[in-house]
Amino acid sequence: MKQLPIRWKIMILSYAVVIFSLLIGGIVIVANIQQTEERDLRLRSMNTARTVAGVSDIKNAIQQPNGWEIVDPVVDEIRIINESDYIVVMNMDKIRFSHPVKEKIGTSSTGEDEEPAFAEHIYSSKAKGEIGTVIRTFVPIKDADLNQIGVVVVGNRVPGVIDIMAGLSKEIGLIVVLTLLFGLAGSVLLANHIKKQMFQLEPFEIKRMHEERTATFHSMNEGVIAIDNEEIITIFNEKAKKIFNVTGQLVGQPIRFVLKDTRLPEIVEKDKAVYNEEIKVSGKVIVSTRIPIHKDDELIGAVAIFQDRTEVAKLAEELTGVKNFVEALRVQSHEHMNKLHTIAGLIQLGKPEKALQLAHNAAEEQESVTSFLNEKIKNDAVAGLLLSKIKRGKELGIEVEVDPNSHLAAFPNELDQHDFVVLLGNLIENAFGAFEELEIDLKNIDISIEQSAGMCAILVEDNGSGILPEHLPKLYDKGFTVNKAEGTGYGLYLVKQIVDKGRGDIQVSTQLGEGTSFMITFPIDKEDGVNAS
Repeated sequence: MKQLPIRWKIMILSYAVVIFSLLIGGIVIVANIQQTEERDLRLRSMNTARTVAGVSDIKNAIQQPNGWEIVDPVVDEIRIINESDYIVVMNMDKIRFSHPVKEKIGTSSTGEDEEPAFAEHIYSSKAKGEIGTVIRTFVPIKDADLNQIGVVVVGNRVPGVIDIMAGLSKEIGLIVVLTLLFGLAGSVLLANHIKKQMFQLEPFEIKRMHEERTATFHSMNEGVIAIDNEEIITIFNEKAKKIFNVTGQLVGQPIRFVLKDTRLPEIVEKDKAVYNEEIKVSGKVIVSTRIPIHKDDELIGAVAIFQDRTEVAKLAEELTGVKNFVEALRVQSHEHMNKLHTIAGLIQLGKPEKALQLAHNAAEEQESVTSFLNEKIKNDAVAGLLLSKIKRGKELGIEVEVDPNSHLAAFPNELDQHDFVVLLGNLIENAFGAFEELEIDLKNIDISIEQSAGMCAILVEDNGSGILPEHLPKLYDKGFTVNKAEGTGYGLYLVKQIVDKGRGDIQVSTQLGEGTSFMITFPIDKEDGVNAS
């Protein structure tokens, strides 16, 4: 059987709520009206009974034989005037002098609830009789000397629910019609509004989308965490749980309670995205992109997509190592080919001694540089990078020299070989770029890595073209580059990120036409420093 659309379900439900509310409200109103009627009847009955008890003709007549012939007509007239259902007058012998049933006049009453009235008590009671529920009021009759000579009983029927509704039939009809009309209109508007809020989707469609979205988030290889603008977690996928070693149902919990240092609430506070930032969360170093979420120009939360930096670092190191290895092989192959051509030419010219000397010098030079780097730089990746840059410089006609006093035994706090490769590689490549449009005879790049007990200092300087003063404030901005053809604008940005990560300091000194130097210093604590080997 085909299900009703959600719009019709909402209309039927809201309409049923309106009718149910109308029914409950009607019951309450009728009950209040009935209580009010009872209070009015008690008061009216009391006033009527006092009136009858105060009539002198009635006082005189009930003390005489056959006095009912006088009493009953007078009582009937008072009953009609006061709209009472019945009035009974009795003397002290409980003989009725008036009664709605004329045959009972002159007979004795046997009612038990009348006894207090014959003891000069005034009271009211509610009892069920032949005409329905009745409010009865008892008032003693006293003579001029205040001696009790009889009792007046006034009865008024309490109107039932049907009587009350019959009396308010026009009002009830109008209320019902208006309520149903407005209820119908309201249910239609409510159904359309809810349907719009649900993007015109049926519940089963929303359920399917939710299941698909949940499965997608949990199958992603990146960690995903989302919060609303109250910092409550709305998404926390399985990869994120695995990275941060947390378990259980986290959706609905405050993000600061689960992870104290995600820096995701900052995005909600500042309403500004951060891309590919390396941060430390719960002891894990991750690469994170954090973006605010907007709906109809209103900030409703933020989402973070991240990876454990361990995996990213391994991949980056592999890519960087392969790139450096390929570059070193290419330069070395080119250099050796040139030397082989030279040696071959010398042999053909009949000068084998010079050819042998050239080969011997080339071998000594290669061995000297390699031995120096292996001795001073204890990390193979950094040593390989410097060797490749030295050979690359020779190919470009640039003398790349590493200070003989250089030494690297441990990495600064929070940094590793990948960070050092990125930092040195970008600084040296920038120095290469400083000679692109510069025609000078001697092109030099000097590199120094010095390390002491509490500090690591890196210096990369060149005698290239220098940096324009107006470029200095934007030097570390992401995407800023002077070389529009080949530059990406990420080199010095990454350098600055690594410096900040290691709590270091970077100083740049430049002079147009004379060159640029970058001095970077990092603190090293013996306990936190990472062995470079």
